[in-house]
Formats: sequence, C-alpha cells, structure tokens
Amino acid sequence: SIHPSIYPSIHLSIYLSNDPNVLQRSMVEEGSTLVRRMEICVAEAEKRSGKNAVNMQETFTVYLIETRCFAICISSCLTSAVHEFTSAFSPDSLWRRYSEFELLRNYLLVTYPYIVVPPLPEKRAEFVWHKLSADNMDPDFVERRRIGLENFLLRVASHPVLSNDKILHHFLTEEHGWKEVVYETGFQAKADSRIRALSATFRVRNPDKRFMEMKHYSDQLQSHTSQLLRARARVADRLYGVYKVHGNYGRVFSEWSAIEKEMGDGLQSAGHHMDAYAASIDDILEEEEHYADQLKEYLFYAEALRAVCRKHELTQFELEMASQDLISKKQQHEELATGIVRTFSFKGMTNKLFGQEAPEQREARIKLLEELIAEGEDTVKEKTVECEEHVERAWVDMQRFKEQKDKDLREALINYAVMQISMCKKVEKSISAPELFGA
Repeated sequence: SIHPSIYPSIHLSIYLSNDPNVLQRSMVEEGSTLVRRMEICVAEAEKRSGKNAVNMQETFTVYLIETRCFAICISSCLTSAVHEFTSAFSPDSLWRRYSEFELLRNYLLVTYPYIVVPPLPEKRAEFVWHKLSADNMDPDFVERRRIGLENFLLRVASHPVLSNDKILHHFLTEEHGWKEVVYETGFQAKADSRIRALSATFRVRNPDKRFMEMKHYSDQLQSHTSQLLRARARVADRLYGVYKVHGNYGRVFSEWSAIEKEMGDGLQSAGHHMDAYAASIDDILEEEEHYADQLKEYLFYAEALRAVCRKHELTQFELEMASQDLISKKQQHEELATGIVRTFSFKGMTNKLFGQEAPEQREARIKLLEELIAEGEDTVKEKTVECEEHVERAWVDMQRFKEQKDKDLREALINYAVMQISMCKKVEKSISAPELFGA
C-alpha cells in the first residue's frame, strides 16, 4: 500500500522483506534519502545566556530545527517493515547550538571517511564588504548562518548514505540524550591522528593517481574560490563607496534647493534621486552576500575533499607498511630455515662472534615467526580490502560531488549575473528619470 509517487523506484516486495539489511541496502541503492521522507528546516535563531562547562556566564545562539515526516514512515521491525498513515505527522521542533552541529559533522567525518561530508557555514565572517559586521552575534550574520545550517542539514539528508544514519535521526528528533548516543559509538577513538595522516602523505610510495589529481583539484578549487571571494569583497567596497558619494550629493542638492528660487524644485528632486540611489546599494550588496555564501560553501568543501584523499593516503601507507613488515618476517624465516644470511643484521653479526644459537632456540624462533607471518598475511589481506573499498566508495562519491558542484556553481553564477543585469537596469532607469532637475 505504498504510494508510488513517493517511492517510484522501490518495489513493495523489498519493503516487505524480513531482512533489515536488504531494506537498508535498497534504500541506499534506490536513492530513498531522508529528504524524501521528512521535511527539514532551521526556522529561526535565538540568543540565550547561560553557564558553560567551567561555570562561566556566556552568551550564545541556538537554532530551531523543525521536522515533519511525510505520509509514509518506514519501521525497522522485522515483523512489519511498512506502516502507512493517513496524514502527515505534526511538526517536531528542538533547539541546537552551533557546537552540536559541529559534533554531528565530526561524527560523520570519522564514520564515513570515504564521503565528501558537506561543510558547516563559517564560524566567523570572512571575505565581507566593510559595512557587513564580522561579529558572530550580529543579527545579519546569525541569519546567514541559520540559512547555512539549514543548507547543511538538507545536504546531509539528501545524501544516499549519510541520510540513513541513525545518529542523524537522533540529532533531528531527540532533543536530549543524543550526545550520549554519539559518544557511545566511540567515534573519537577511531579518528585518525593528524600527525599520522601528515606522515602518510609524505611517506606513501604508491598512492592512487586519481586521488593525487583529486587533491590537486581540491587545492585549485580552494585557491580560485578564495581569489574570487576576495575580488568580490574589494569590488563591493568600491561600489559601496561610489554609491555613498551620491548620498553626499543628495544632501548638497537638498541644502542647495533651499536657497535657489527658480531651480529649487528640480534640485530637491535630484537630491531625492541621489538619496534613493545611494540607499539602494545596501539591498544589492546584501543580496550579493547570499551568492558569496554559496561560493564559501565550496571553499570549505575543498577541505572535505582533501580529507577523503588524506584517508586514502593513510590506508595505502598502512597497507605498504604491513606488506613491508610481512616481507621482512618471511626473509627472517627463510634465513633461519636455511642458515643462509642474505642481508646484514646485528643478530647475524653476534652469531658469528659468539657462535650459533641452540637448535631448540632456533626452532622456537622459527615457530614464532610462522605465527607472526600468518598474522601478517591476515593483516595485509585486511588492509588490502580496506584500501580497495575506500578507493571504490570514495571515487564514486567524489564524482557525485563534482557533478553537484558543477550544477550548483553554474546556477549560482547565472543567478548572480541576472541580478547584476537587473541592478544595472534599475540604475539606468533611475538616472534617466524624466523628473530629474524638473525636466
């Protein structure tokens, strides 16, 4: 009884399966993402005061997340996989701090290292024109961050893998206790050390060339986007200055009109036009700032892309180290078994100086090496599978990201150009107004 308009590509037989793995796999493969089952929005922001972890008073901002399930809700119960309701649930709402969004994203980064995890909006304003406040408590900045946080949730909820994560569901629906659930996963212990990742970057011998190219691509994306944002901020400052100069002209014309008898009306009209022209830049640049925020999202996406590449380097490095260790142990075993030392070693030198070890000791060492070789072979197999899986999954998601990026940036830049054309038309119309100077 599932309505085909909501899940057009998923068969009813899949949902009636008693195997929850089949259900989850089908949801991922068929694209049944969370946004198709739940409406999500960050409705408003609110400033609050309270005591922090060290019992000091602080002021912070919280964001209201509202969710509403669609008509069909899927249960994980083995006996009943599908429940249908006649109408949508009433909206649920809860408040979250920015730090809680950070915790959710850190969990996703560690749990899904092969996915380009969507970034959060900036913590403090960067690349802004000088009138816009960089204070993270400024109402305009808080509103832009609210929009960015909603965009983050929608990005995650529309991802074919991330959207089906249980912790995400807890974040959206459980106001209390969700942090404990996150920490119970032990994700912090699984986080890769930055020093290990940096070491792997310089010591890995055979990284996948595709990931090297993708890393270079992410560097270019960050560089070009930051240059574009800096140029836009400089242009916005200059444009703001030009418009505000006309505001000074408006004041001069208004004062001039008071002492002119014949041209008084025309001068006053011109002054009003100058004032309106000068005031229009605020709305224009604030609208531009929304397009700048879309570019900033991909500026931060570049780091998420590099994180996936660094994880590949780390897994590849661990595989190479495990393989090298296995080769070394096999060589030691061969030397002990044959009595022929092929490479220089301190142990071989001491044997020559002080005589060979007893047969019992030699047999014990051979047996120990055989056990270590068996463990090493298992480790190499495990690392090989881990590396291959990461490469396969990461490459698929990185291609998905590139398609998304091309579509989003094309749309944003076209809309930005349309906005500029519209602005020019308004300016042209304002300058050529027939009543200017009483004409």
